[in-house]
Amino acid sequence: MDAQDNVPAPLVAGFMLFPDQTHLDLAGPWEVLTRLPNCLCLLIAASPMPVESSGCGLTLFPTATYDACPPLDLLCVPGGPGHLAAMEDEALLGFLRRRAPECRYVTSVCTGALVLAAAGLLTGYRATTHWLSLERLTRFGVDAVADQRVVHDRDRVTGSGVTAGIDFALSLTALLRGEDVARRISLQLEYHPEPPFGGGHPSVADPALVAKIRDQSAPYLASMSEIDARVADRLRQG
Repeated sequence: MDAQDNVPAPLVAGFMLFPDQTHLDLAGPWEVLTRLPNCLCLLIAASPMPVESSGCGLTLFPTATYDACPPLDLLCVPGGPGHLAAMEDEALLGFLRRRAPECRYVTSVCTGALVLAAAGLLTGYRATTHWLSLERLTRFGVDAVADQRVVHDRDRVTGSGVTAGIDFALSLTALLRGEDVARRISLQLEYHPEPPFGGGHPSVADPALVAKIRDQSAPYLASMSEIDARVADRLRQG
């Protein structure tokens, strides 16, 4: 806090944009963090060109680029189907590697954790991601945590699948601005979830439904495995 006017020190939070992200991975945390006092949130991409989200038709416009981005206090990588291409995007991975050391927190939501892992930024950390991709983290030297929606390990904060982005951002708010601010934002957003069906996690879902989703996802999971192998090999080779 500033001793004279009690205004919190400024924060700059950067959200990475790449094609085929899951929009809610970004939108939930964005809605929370843009409510932090004295916090500037940026959408960062390789170029100023618009970036289309996965499947939903929503298009976002970057507010900063890799080459023209101010110093960051917080870096957040959302996930979605496009994370597979992002894991092999050397320009994006290079940006993450360069900027991570300056940040107070390096973070992700959903499969954004795999992008951080591909950049070597989760090696030796505890982290989480979407349940279908949780085991993939171990290939990158990450201690994968299955039973937490938000995992905080030193300067890394990761959220599990999609809807956990709001939990993630409120937890991050408490770290950055204190629990009182997090409680205020939670109330402003009327964050009082009551899932109409439950079963939103494999630990409580019908096992038959979990098996069906795994079967339906088999081709996608196979492509993940191929890309993971290539990326892990590159990391081992330095």
